Amino acid sequence: MSTITSSALQSSQPPILPAAFSGNQPKTIRLYPLSNYTFGTKENQPEEDPSVLARLQRLQEHYEQYGMRRTCEGILVCHEHCHPHILMLQIANAFFKLPGDYLHHHEGELEGFKSRLNERLAPVGSQFSGEGVNDEWEIGDTLAQWWRPNFETFMYPFIPAHVTRPKECKKLYFIQLPRTKVLSVPKNMKLLAVPLFELYDNTARYGPQLSAIPHLLSRYNFEFVDENGKVVAVTPGGGPDGDPKTKILAGGEENGDKID
Repeated sequence: MSTITSSALQSSQPPILPAAFSGNQPKTIRLYPLSNYTFGTKENQPEEDPSVLARLQRLQEHYEQYGMRRTCEGILVCHEHCHPHILMLQIANAFFKLPGDYLHHHEGELEGFKSRLNERLAPVGSQFSGEGVNDEWEIGDTLAQWWRPNFETFMYPFIPAHVTRPKECKKLYFIQLPRTKVLSVPKNMKLLAVPLFELYDNTARYGPQLSAIPHLLSRYNFEFVDENGKVVAVTPGGGPDGDPKTKILAGGEENGDKID
């Protein structure tokens, strides 16, 4: 497959085609446009813990009863203007997180993860009907594992040498979004589409886990598909044809936020 966009080849000064340069890479990922997806809202989902201290206390209680806590979160990718965007949740206008949550001690990994994704993002009742409403989640590669060595907030992408009993492991998975899908977010949260360049090297706003996502995805090549199912760009290849920016897709009504 050529790695140059058709528009580039038709320019007055077409580029010099390089030799093949895709050895030992995973399969190319097809990304669909943000406009292919339908977004709605559902009832509030209050946070389980009123404070960070309460959350760490609950983690300790879980550890004492069941051992290390297992947490699963998904990296859901689509595109806008041929630039990858990550779907993530914003809570209380400040805290950002990926869809997912911790597993109950009796749950299997992937089955429990799909349940957490449905709790956060699946539509409820008869709010929507038709294509994309009840599509199964396609869980892809594990892209990262983050470890919590103690009952504290900071996590590491490795187990520190002195730690033999980590208290939590959080796994991040690539989620292959289908051509269409219906997603509903709790009203007390926002669902955002955040471009990769906004996340990159932006630990001050998004923290070390989310700002590392561009690194995690750099192993893939992408095909960008338009609303008609036509591949309009690939990587390596042409850049954005518009002005990518973070977009509020759903939620946040309680705060009076306007959805583009």
